[in-house]
Amino acid sequence: MPMSSIRKEIDEALLAFVDRQRPGLLAIGDDLAPLLSALDVLLAGGKRLRPAFCYWGWRAAGGHEAQDGIVDAAASLELLQASALIHDDVMDSSDTRRGQPSVHRRLEAMARDADWPGAAAPFGEGAAVLLGDLCLSWSGEMYERSGLAADRLALGRPVYDLMRTEVMCGQYLDLLEGARGGGSVEAALRVVEYKSAKYTIERPLHLGAVLAGGDEAVVDALRGYGLPLGIAFQLRDDVLGVFGDPAETGKPAGDDLREGKRTVLIALTLERADAAQAALVERRLGDPALDAAGVAELREVIAGTGGLAACEAMIDRYAEQAGRALADAPIAPGARGALGELAVAATARQS
Repeated sequence: MPMSSIRKEIDEALLAFVDRQRPGLLAIGDDLAPLLSALDVLLAGGKRLRPAFCYWGWRAAGGHEAQDGIVDAAASLELLQASALIHDDVMDSSDTRRGQPSVHRRLEAMARDADWPGAAAPFGEGAAVLLGDLCLSWSGEMYERSGLAADRLALGRPVYDLMRTEVMCGQYLDLLEGARGGGSVEAALRVVEYKSAKYTIERPLHLGAVLAGGDEAVVDALRGYGLPLGIAFQLRDDVLGVFGDPAETGKPAGDDLREGKRTVLIALTLERADAAQAALVERRLGDPALDAAGVAELREVIAGTGGLAACEAMIDRYAEQAGRALADAPIAPGARGALGELAVAATARQS
């Protein structure tokens, strides 16, 4: 199946599942319609990387292209991603996601526009948390009802459970580093591994391979490709969060700086900064009122210290490691080409 076709199949499966759930929610009451509308907007965007890696993990392990159920099982990961994004935006107080108002801001605006007597911001945040919880529940439901054989679903369940545990632990580590002002590259890489790298690429590949009945040699080879590629993917995302084009990232320029994200990029910068540069970063990082001039000032420090170049070099090293693992992996030939294309898509410079 060509890359464009699997994206279309995933979109159709995802939207069909939500449409099947819609009447049940609306039967409870029309008041739930705004929640569904907010979810519809969120699900309309995204690269569908996790379902794609799951599908090609399946194909890599010898799964058949037309096997009933695998697309739905893979698409369920997009509901897990929706849950993570909604919760992440609440925790980071993010105003936008994928070029649109974040879910909690959208629901906050609804309450404010209706002139309800209750406070709009807590309502928006609370409603978003509940929608994120609903998406998490639905991800498991979509997986279980995908149509794959019960014995295959049982094989995949421990991987699915581990992936959900790891991403939540990674999110906690991210919050922890921000709260205590962490600055080491090692600590930032630990966040990358558990919040993003395993969750985005390694575990979806692992899940697909296990669902196809892949042996341990295939699963191990996909791990050897997936983890370094996942790290490279997140490092690229960190660079784009500071230097990216808002038209591509869907977020205002420098938003990661306003949110005070303690990324590998920032850690590499602080390692190389002199006292004045480090003081500037510590003073301006996490300032929600950071304007365009402040973003430019921080960008200048990040580039001038060599932090940006060091991060780009790390991306290249991890991507090359993933490429070597893929070249040697004992997987189906058609999957090798697709996974190579996905590696390029995951780490391409868009700034």
